[in-house]
Amino acid sequence: MTRRERVVRMSVEQPLWRALTAYRVLTLIYAALLAGFGAEKYERPWIAAAFLGLLALWTLVTLRRVAGAASCTKRFLGLDLAVALTGILLTPLADLDAQHSDGPTLPSIWTAGSVLAFALKGGWRWAAFASTLVAAANIVERGEPSEDTFHNVLLVWVASIAIGYVVEVARASERTLARALEIEAATRERERLARDIHDSVLQVLAMVQRRGTALGGEAAELGRMAGEQEVALRTLVSTGLVPTSRLSEDSGQGAVVRAVDADDTDSTDGTSGTETDLRALLAPHAGSRVTFSEPGTPVPLATETARELAAAVSAALDNVRVHAGPDARAWILVEDEPDTVIVTVRDDGPGIPEGRLDQAEGEGRLGVALSIRGRLRDLGGTAELISVSGQGTEVELKVPKVSRGKAGSAR
Repeated sequence: MTRRERVVRMSVEQPLWRALTAYRVLTLIYAALLAGFGAEKYERPWIAAAFLGLLALWTLVTLRRVAGAASCTKRFLGLDLAVALTGILLTPLADLDAQHSDGPTLPSIWTAGSVLAFALKGGWRWAAFASTLVAAANIVERGEPSEDTFHNVLLVWVASIAIGYVVEVARASERTLARALEIEAATRERERLARDIHDSVLQVLAMVQRRGTALGGEAAELGRMAGEQEVALRTLVSTGLVPTSRLSEDSGQGAVVRAVDADDTDSTDGTSGTETDLRALLAPHAGSRVTFSEPGTPVPLATETARELAAAVSAALDNVRVHAGPDARAWILVEDEPDTVIVTVRDDGPGIPEGRLDQAEGEGRLGVALSIRGRLRDLGGTAELISVSGQGTEVELKVPKVSRGKAGSAR
């Protein structure tokens, strides 16, 4: 079964916009209650009532505007701040003693919501601009501002700038996360394609090269061309097959997170999420030079997990045939543990010289790195290779019965 990568978006900024929407509604109710309980202090209560009615209508009508950065335009922010500033400056007209007291303004703490919208939209610079205008309006409204007035003004100014700065940092982190996740998705897709290529095309090209060289004549030229194509394809696989897109550069849409979908061309049984007996997939490898030892009862695994594990075993046996020689023998042992399935592939070949695997990987020969270790890592399992010169090689493959994704480590 093939798989494809897709991306879904997430945003750490969106919850802040939802919180701002709730804040505006709650502070509107708070401002109305303050005016209602203190109605006797207003010499011109009709001014307070008219403004609060306008404020309520504006808040409810513009709720969608503060639902996200896209809908919260510069024009809306300007009008919203103008409403808040108007309410502050109208307070002395409704309450003639407002300049001689430390009572709340008509919009009260609703004004902070307007400043916070600037912070969420444009960061700390926009927040500093809006809070400075609010501070100036409060000083003008008080006439002779008291220590409490300066304290409140400074508190709003510092808090709004701090929130704006946090938003900018969150956006930068979100873009970095998006890029990292996208690169990871592209890398994992490249490795998957590389495994498929190694298991099919590269091995065929290598076989054609060997057989052509052995036959000589025109076949030798064909083998030489196959060898050149094998080298070119290995280089392409090792340097990258899947370019990353520009999705992560769109900061307004949130981070991208990789998700894996099953392709439409599923297994022969046409179902997904089913289990397969691992023994049935490994039994065809048994032969005159391959001994297969299995439990007496089925070893059920998720179908995709079983196929990937069987492919890793096949890759290990291919390495035995290619590197251990035609006379080498191999043994496959399947162990069914309560939470883990262990498959061991052992041969009696000459073993792998120290440092040879790193050298092969540098040459683009990624059979062990991708076809074996890469597969087990994606299954949440481990692949451990033990080789002693002159005593053969043993590959131990462990996979959890409940897949943990890439939580496992590949050694």
